[in-house]
Amino acid sequence: MLLDLVALIARSLVDHPEKVTVREVTGDRFPRIELSVAREDIGKVIGKDGRTAQSIRALLNAAASKAGLRAHLDILD
Repeated sequence: MLLDLVALIARSLVDHPEKVTVREVTGDRFPRIELSVAREDIGKVIGKDGRTAQSIRALLNAAASKAGLRAHLDILD
C-alpha cells in the first residue's frame, strides 16, 4: 500500500512515469522505501528547497501511521 502511494505521487509529478521505480528495503527498525526516477525528473520530485520531497514524506508518514507502521523515504539519484 505504501509503495503504491509513493509510486502514484511520483508518476503524477514526472515527465517519464515509466522510469519510476519504488522498492522496499528492510531496515533495522522500520522499512525504508527507495524512490528512483529518470535523471531529468529528479528536480521535479525533490522540488524547490526540497519542499515536494518533504510533502511526499509527510503523506507517506501519515499513511504509514494510519496502518500502524513507520516508513522512511529515500530518493535515489
